[in-house]
Amino acid sequence: MKKLLLFTALALFAYTTAQSQEFRMGAKAGVNISSIGGDYVDGLDPRIGFHVGGLVEIPLAGKFALQPELLYSSQGAKQGSYLGIDLGGYESKVILDYINVPIMGKYYIIEGLSVELGPQIGILVNAHNKGDYDGESYNDDVKNSYNSLDVAIGIGASYRLNNGVFFSLRFNKGVTKINADLDYYVIDGEDPTPGFDLNYKQHNNVFQISAGYSF
Repeated sequence: MKKLLLFTALALFAYTTAQSQEFRMGAKAGVNISSIGGDYVDGLDPRIGFHVGGLVEIPLAGKFALQPELLYSSQGAKQGSYLGIDLGGYESKVILDYINVPIMGKYYIIEGLSVELGPQIGILVNAHNKGDYDGESYNDDVKNSYNSLDVAIGIGASYRLNNGVFFSLRFNKGVTKINADLDYYVIDGEDPTPGFDLNYKQHNNVFQISAGYSF
């Protein structure tokens, strides 16, 4: 009986220790390849940005885990035209900086290798049009032109080495409108923007390449 109790206690201890070791905290950073999709985006090209932040991994049943993250993410696009209007000599970037909170569900295919899927909530902290025109630089605050809340769906994969270093790929597809509604005034009874839809919609698309460490 004593041996059985001792065995049971040791088994419970081993199980509890294993479970606690699966809970991880970590940090990550990497490259964003971001673009803006939707209406009037013909003149917009992908922009290279970055992301950095922290995460926790919470074990669930079996091979499943939950991974909330807190990231600072610089997104946007390169701009050769604005709302379909050629900017000529402008060299411009739309820079959209967010505090993003992805909540990813993970499934481990094999040890170390997982696939992930989940929602992401983003709060816009900065928005600028930055560039050069005729040799002069400019950096305009355009935060009022964008909505403060962004929602996306993320899908990706991650591989973690035994020493805690991990690498991941993820694509975040924006599902909410990022541009704010436009207002205009009728001048002398005429529409100053004929053929232009004031209800146009744009969204974020971001491909992320990350490296990090968790323990």
